[in-house]
Parts: sequence; structure tokens; C-alpha cells
Amino acid sequence: MTSILLVTSSPRGPEGLSTRFATEIAEGLKVRLGGTLLTRDLTVNPPPHIAQAYIGGRVAAPEARTPEQAKAVGLAQELVDEVKAADVIVLGSGMINFGPSSQLKAWFDHITWPGVTFGYSAAGKPQGLLTGKKVYLVTAAGGVFSEGDWAAFDFQTGYLRHLLGFIGLTDVEVVRVEGTVFGPEAAKAAIAAAEVQVRAVLEQAA
Repeated sequence: MTSILLVTSSPRGPEGLSTRFATEIAEGLKVRLGGTLLTRDLTVNPPPHIAQAYIGGRVAAPEARTPEQAKAVGLAQELVDEVKAADVIVLGSGMINFGPSSQLKAWFDHITWPGVTFGYSAAGKPQGLLTGKKVYLVTAAGGVFSEGDWAAFDFQTGYLRHLLGFIGLTDVEVVRVEGTVFGPEAAKAAIAAAEVQVRAVLEQAA
């Protein structure tokens, strides 16, 4: 039985194109593969920015943690457990000022946990510990960042792939929704192109 985790993060909520197409992929995979689907909506229930309670609490012994530390570490553990339990992760990210939203960054800050989701070899090389999972990364942007003059300003897609790979999630397939700000026809074409990508993902998974 396949366990699917859907993580959405667009501040536009259900109207965000990253949320729309990530949801279509996750729900389509559930139909084709069977199993379960868990949704973590980071805009409805945003994780807090990490603070001293989390930094100190994750290195303290469980019995020595203050109530604030226990709460902060407990949330991080909950988020990590969701990722660990998933066979497939579908991640939706809408570009905000050339990068991912702060909600998504906070989620990564909680799950990027030394000794839990990554470690280091004897030679000091980082090793991701969350292996053997498939990730579908849906990124949305008003401009065109996959190529051309603006490609150098895409601090979303490459950054997210780096974070995923750092914790062991290296099997990543990217679906881009881009170029929607150049008028109604351009937006329509961008959405149609994304729909083609989504269909291809689902056909390959069937």
C-alpha cells in the first residue's frame, strides 16, 4: 500500500497553481496506486520559524527539555514522521520574491535535523537519511525561470532540490507552472502546459 504525503505552501491557498497541480498529482497517484493520502497545508497550519526552544531542545535529552522545548521538538518530530512514513511526497511551492515561501522554508528548517534526517560520514561528507522515496516538486512562478534571462534568478527550484537531496530525497521530478503574468493567453498556455506534465506523471505512475 502506497503512502502519499502532499505538502502545499502557496499563500494563495487553493487558488495557487502550485497547490492546484500538486493536489491533482497527489490525488491522481492515490487513485492509480491505491493507499493513503495525507495533506500538510502549510498556509492553513504554518509551522513557526525555528527559535531557541527548538535549537536547544533538539540537542537536549528528552527528560531534560523544558515544556517549550518539548513542544518545539514535538512539532519537528511530527513533521519528520510524516515524511518518513511516506513512499511518495508531492510538494507544491509558489515563488515569492524569487524563492519559496517562508512557510515552506520553516517546514524544511524543522525537518532538516542532524542525526535524524541527515548525518555525516567519517570523512565529513553529508549523507541524507530519508532515502528510497519519490518526490514530485511542483513549482509555480509568474515569470519564466526555466530558461532565458531570468533563469539565474530562480532561487526556488534549485534550492528546494538541494534541500531535498541533502536529507536523502534525490529522486525528484519537477513540474513547472510558469509565465502566467504575461496576459490571459500566456496564462492559459502555461496552465495547459502544466496539465500535460501532470498527465505524463500520472501515466508513468500507472
